[in-house]
Amino acid sequence: MSQIAFLALLCLLSGVRAASLETVTDDDLLNLIKTEKYVVALFTKKDCEICDDVENQLLHIREDLVDSLSAWVVKVVNSQMLRLYSTGIEPAIVYFRQGIPLLYDGKIEEEEILMTFMENKEPIVKELTDDSFEHLTQASTGATTGDWFVMFYSPDCVDCQRMGARWEAVGARLKQRINVARVNKYSTGASTARRFGVYEVPQFILFRHGKMYRYLIPKHDTKSFISFAQDWYKNAHGEKVPVPQSPFDDLVQMTVNFLKDNPWVMKLGSITIGVLVIVTVASKLRKKTEVSHKKDK
Repeated sequence: MSQIAFLALLCLLSGVRAASLETVTDDDLLNLIKTEKYVVALFTKKDCEICDDVENQLLHIREDLVDSLSAWVVKVVNSQMLRLYSTGIEPAIVYFRQGIPLLYDGKIEEEEILMTFMENKEPIVKELTDDSFEHLTQASTGATTGDWFVMFYSPDCVDCQRMGARWEAVGARLKQRINVARVNKYSTGASTARRFGVYEVPQFILFRHGKMYRYLIPKHDTKSFISFAQDWYKNAHGEKVPVPQSPFDDLVQMTVNFLKDNPWVMKLGSITIGVLVIVTVASKLRKKTEVSHKKDK
C-alpha cells in the first residue's frame, strides 16, 4: 500500500470514529460519574433521527469540552438510568459535575450547550439547614439576599431523587436572578419544614419580599418551575412568611405534627385515660363498699 493510500485510509478511519460518540453501558457510566470530575452523557436510542441530530451537535463541541474541562463525552443507548434524571424520553443530555447531575433543557444548538456547560461547572443548588436558612434567605424580612426558590426533600424519597437533575437545571436557568436551594425535611431542615407547614415531599416554595408562594402545579418539568418563579407566582396565594420559631414553639409544633402523623397515639392515649378513669372509679366504689361493711359490723 502506498503512503498516500495509507494516509487516506487513516483519514477515513478517523472520520468514521468522529462520526459518533463513544457508547458506554450503564455500569460504565456509573463508574465515570464516580471517578471523573466532568461527564457529559447523551441518553439515546436506536433508529432515532432526533437523537442523531443531538449527537451531531455534541460531536461539534466535544473537542472544546475535552480541552477546557477534560470532560468525558459519551452516549448510552436505551439506558435504564434516564428515569433518574428526566421525566421525558430520549434524547436527553445530562451534565455531571463531581457526580451532581444537571439536565440540559435548552435549545439543541452547539453554542448554547457549550455555554451552559462552561457557565455551570459547579453545582448551583444551595443546601440550606435550620442554622443557615434565615441567615441566608432573610425570608421573613424580605431583605437584601433576593428571592429564593426552595425544594423540601428527603433522601429516601424516590421522586425527590429524580428531581435532582431538573432542580439543577432550574438553578442554571434562574442563575443570578433567583436563588435556588433545597432543604432536607427530616434531618438538617426539620425545624424549617415545620415552620412552613411542609408535611410531604417534594414540596416547592418561592420566597419573595416577605411572602411565600407554594408551587401547587402538578407539572414538575423545568419550564413550569421557571415560569412559576419568574411570573406565574402572581396567580398563587401569597402567605406572609412566619418568623423563626422559638425552641418551645417548635417543640409544640413537632408534637402536633407527630400526633397528626400518628393518630394511633391519640387513640391509645384515649383508651389509656379511659382505663385509668374506670380503675379509679372502681377503686373508690370498692373502698366505699368496704367502709360500709365495716360500719354494719
